[in-house]
Parts: sequence; structure tokens; C-alpha cells
Amino acid sequence: MQKYHTVLAIAGTDSGGGAGIPADIKTISACGCYAQCAITAVTVQNTLGVSDIHDIPASVIKAQIKSVISDMGAQAIKIGMLSKADTVLAVADALRECAQGIPKVLDTVMISTSGHPLLQPDAMEALISQLMPLSSVITPNLPEAEALLGTSIGSISQMEECAYQLHKITGGSVLLKGGHLADTDVLTDVLYNAGNGRTSRYSAPRVESCNTHGTGCTMSSAMASYLALGMDLEQAVGKAKQYLHKAIEAGAGYSIGHGHGPVKHFWEFWQD
Repeated sequence: MQKYHTVLAIAGTDSGGGAGIPADIKTISACGCYAQCAITAVTVQNTLGVSDIHDIPASVIKAQIKSVISDMGAQAIKIGMLSKADTVLAVADALRECAQGIPKVLDTVMISTSGHPLLQPDAMEALISQLMPLSSVITPNLPEAEALLGTSIGSISQMEECAYQLHKITGGSVLLKGGHLADTDVLTDVLYNAGNGRTSRYSAPRVESCNTHGTGCTMSSAMASYLALGMDLEQAVGKAKQYLHKAIEAGAGYSIGHGHGPVKHFWEFWQD
């Protein structure tokens, strides 16, 4: 019998469909894997922003993760929005109990595209001390990295140093995303690979678009998918970067809602 390449996404929902679990499922599917999910929160949001968050009980979050892995397994795990300290601890406990040896991509979701805080202050310490050390790779953007390190980042060389500093905190690999770097026509992400001590740059032309909601979710889910397909970390990051660039490029000409719209996750399959 054939077997699917499975990816478990642990994250919150987005009622607008552009980020969170909807973006994870679309991305994982588009990248050739079977998507599973454990819901951490239900958000009330659209392209204009987040207006409310309902957190799922920690015991239910933990049970979802253990239920999926005990029966179906997972070849990679993507972790997104966690919101509360109790949620972070529940996810960390579940991963310690049943996910040893599975690659884990942690998207350090702190603030939505529209500026709404998605990680409560008391959850930051738990994220750093309990969950980051369990992760194979974390994927902060520049504002998130600045919050974690308490410093400003204004150049690619500073990104490389900060990626290494974050590695020293977490012990794992770090993909520092450079989309917020000002005044540049090329977007460069920096990977510090803890496995070989190598720093790599991944670049793509900037695409002018208001449809960039969920890009962090999409990038991390694509990375997890390519890891599930057997690629090494550097290959997975390169493929994920290409996938996201194409998704932003293909979605730039669409109009949906009145704010930040989604990328086009199925750019390779949908015909205009």
C-alpha cells in the first residue's frame, strides 16, 4: 500500500482563510503532502484584522496532537499561533510525549499582518524556555527577532549575526525572514543551520502586493512539507522560498476584501 507524506499543523484558525490552519492546509496540500491539524484557537478575522480570539482548552489541544500522532503518525510538524502560556505548555508536553525524532518547524507568531498581538506576554517566556528547544528550526520575521533579542536589525549582515544569537538561545536552526527590511528590491532570508554550522542566504525579488496575509504560515508549512518529503533543511528552505514567492506573485493581481488579502496557494494548479 502507498503511504502519504504527512504534516501535522498545530495552529489557530483564520475565519478569512488566508492564514493559520486554512493557509497551512492549503500549503501542505499544494506541496504534495497530507495535512493534519490540531486547533489551538479560533480567531475572528478577515482581511482587515483580528477582532477576537477564543482559545481552545489546553487539554483538548494536547489530546488532538496525541490522537493524530498515535494513529497516523507525522513526518513533520508545523507549529504556529499559540497565544497563551497554557497552550504553549500543552503543546510542549505533547511533543515531548509522542513526537520524538519528528522534524518540527516553529513559526514564532507574535503579531498579525494587520498589527494585532497574537501572543500574550506571559506566553513569551514559555515559548522560549519550553518550545523553542524542542524545535528543529524557528522562523521569526525581523520584528519578532528584535523582540526576542531586544535589539534592532537593519542589514543582512546583522540578520546573520542575530540568526546565530537566536540559535544560541534555542539550540536549533533559525530561519530569519527579511521581508521587513526597508528600502530593498530583493527580499533575503538568512538560515543558520545548527546541523552543520553553516549560514545561507535565500533571496527573491520583492513583489508589490497588498495580498501578503499569511505569508509566515505559508513559508513554515512549506518548509515542513518539504522536510516530510525527505529534503534536508537547506533544500527545504530553498524550495519553500520559491513556493512562497510564486504564491505572492500569482496572488498580487487579485482583489478580495478591503485589507491584506491572501497569497495564491494553488498557483501551480489553478488556471485564471
